Amino acid sequence: MIQSLGRYILLLRLSFRKPEKFTVYWAEVMREMVSAGIGSLGIIMIISLFIGAAVTIQTAFQLVSPLIAKSVVGGITRDSMVLEFSPTISSLVLAGRVGSSMASQIGTMRVTEQIDALEIMGVNAPGYLISPKVIAGVSMFPLLVIVSVLLGFMGGYIACFSSSEVTTDDFMIGLSDGFNSVIITVCMVKAVVFGFIITTICSYQGFYTKGGALEVGQAATRGVVYSCVMILLFDLIISRLFL
Repeated sequence: MIQSLGRYILLLRLSFRKPEKFTVYWAEVMREMVSAGIGSLGIIMIISLFIGAAVTIQTAFQLVSPLIAKSVVGGITRDSMVLEFSPTISSLVLAGRVGSSMASQIGTMRVTEQIDALEIMGVNAPGYLISPKVIAGVSMFPLLVIVSVLLGFMGGYIACFSSSEVTTDDFMIGLSDGFNSVIITVCMVKAVVFGFIITTICSYQGFYTKGGALEVGQAATRGVVYSCVMILLFDLIISRLFL
């Protein structure tokens, strides 16, 4: 474990050395941002709509007491989506979609000796392959989480519109009632940290792949599993520090 942690830190150090040619790295950053951001937008939209609707319906089902205002449903949905569901569930999904792709891509380049060819040509392979992915992850994941939050609210609104337990007016009142801006800070911190975790861990697993096609698949699986575990760990840590 200590050896793996040391290799991970050294790889990050090499990844963020001064680039040889900034324009080449900038083109890679743009390509990774499109792949990680625009390419993941569809799955995030679908998941967020259904999660927002499900949370609203289940919360309304549990609040059956006439002593509790129906607008509380909107507040619970808001806090649940912003604090937990949008950053954490979206990141777990993105670990499978984006992280496995990164690990497989770098792992394939390793086993086909493309990374060795880059190093022979004097190119900083970790910087060229990993840093654009990390920059894309920490910049696009917060935007995807914001989209997830808004679509979660929309899903809750649609659920209220199609049911009779809570009116849409009560739901909208609950979204704004008792709002605390710290939940937005926690949400964005989680999004940035989770984006960094996914991109660095999966890139690390791919970069040190050995063997052939079977090992590339195993490296991608390890990257996703380790990323999910670290996401849940840092979810707890960040929540404990900020809340």
